[in-house]
Amino acid sequence: MTQLIHQLAHWRDIRQQWQDSSQRIAFVPTMGNLHEGHFSLVKLAQQHADKVVVSIFVNPLQFGPNEDFDRYPRTLNTDVEALSQLGVDVVFAPDVDEVYPDMTSDISGGEGFLVLPPPKLTNILCGESRPGHFTGVATIVLKLFNMIQPQLTVFGEKDYQQLAIIKAMVSALNLPIKVISAPTCRAADGLALSSRNQYLSLTQRQQASAIYKTLQTIAFGLRQGQSSDVLIEQARHELIYQGFDGVDYVSVRHPDSLAVQNFLGNDGAVILIAARLGTTRLIDNLVVMAEA
Repeated sequence: MTQLIHQLAHWRDIRQQWQDSSQRIAFVPTMGNLHEGHFSLVKLAQQHADKVVVSIFVNPLQFGPNEDFDRYPRTLNTDVEALSQLGVDVVFAPDVDEVYPDMTSDISGGEGFLVLPPPKLTNILCGESRPGHFTGVATIVLKLFNMIQPQLTVFGEKDYQQLAIIKAMVSALNLPIKVISAPTCRAADGLALSSRNQYLSLTQRQQASAIYKTLQTIAFGLRQGQSSDVLIEQARHELIYQGFDGVDYVSVRHPDSLAVQNFLGNDGAVILIAARLGTTRLIDNLVVMAEA
């Protein structure tokens, strides 16, 4: 039976019981409003651990002043029911003051302790148009790691830059946690599953599938030896032609360091796109492996 827990002290009592019986714990952090993409993370976690904990917390620190924090869907009861059906052991859904006891008066005012990832990972791609976002991500993830104290954690490749930052943080801070990455879950037309997809109108939803097609086109070009500069310019024009209202970036990067790549290297590459339909910002990526 799935237990819903709001207080850290309650969770620590449970964790102590599991630790005494040598149970291996996997952790899946989420902001709720769960879909099949999240469920795939849970199923992967269950393959690697005795117990699985899923957190549900809409983190105010990672939303900018003009972003969708207030309207971000909160569906706790539905989420807990779905996770119970999957056999999740604990859902940890803390209040803001449980997570940020040092910042309750002004969550964005910088008055509390923060985790500052290196600029080379945060001042690019999504971080360029969302300043402070990855500080919020790294801070909440480290806090949750310290709260849950799992042996392993599962993150989706759909948020590729986030995944790269979390891996770097775990390595740099010597955290005793194994990070497992899970493939992006997609709809039949290729659109990456995301809670923000529900904001799209029917027409926008049809247009959105162009992102994955564009990623595939760039991947084909890279395998043919074409320059990323040319492929990126073509991709921008194609997305605007397909009805997107703006393209934040189309970029080809090293899959680990996220350094810019002009061609497909020996380590492969990751293609990343962020584009907007109306007020909805969609991101996606595709890893391209070098041919053997």
